[in-house]
Amino acid sequence: MKTYSFKVVMERDEDFDGNPSGWHVYCPALKNQGAATWGPTEAEALKNIDHVIHLVVESMIEHGEPIPEEPADQVEVTIEPRVAITV
Repeated sequence: MKTYSFKVVMERDEDFDGNPSGWHVYCPALKNQGAATWGPTEAEALKNIDHVIHLVVESMIEHGEPIPEEPADQVEVTIEPRVAITV
């Protein structure tokens, strides 16, 4: 069993007038697979990306796609318990 710890990037989101409207968050290692979302608060955005990453990884496993283990600055693979995705 492996544990994957994915880096996420959070950016302030703005509406068309430049007013803050929430937070955009994505996982660079899984962005091509659709691992991006948003939330009205930082906490909600982080909760949402956690859910999205789990869904993306589950789908990749189901379809026999490899889970990225590189680049090292975006994905850390360990065999010790962590708050991350274990497959």
